[in-house]
Amino acid sequence: MTSNRTLHVIIRGRVQGVGYRAWTHHQAQLHGLRGWVRNRRDGSVEAVFSGPSDLVEVMLKACRQGPLGAVVEAIEEIGSGQDDTIRAGGFEVRETA
Repeated sequence: MTSNRTLHVIIRGRVQGVGYRAWTHHQAQLHGLRGWVRNRRDGSVEAVFSGPSDLVEVMLKACRQGPLGAVVEAIEEIGSGQDDTIRAGGFEVRETA
């Protein structure tokens, strides 16, 4: 049995205007993860993924590629563990911060 993990990341590069948030939302739902994704005013994308550790790792690996048209330059892990900002159900797209 795999343990659960919550990971908070900032994804930098050409990740806005290429459908990155919608792609991330879809991928997270496919993997059964909870959390959220949003654009940031600095041009990056911020996300929190929560679920089985192995699926969070699969999602992180997928984010390094991103959707067609994205160019991911870096993914910064800014936190892990419990995240009180995750709502009870599913994965959501949030407003730009």
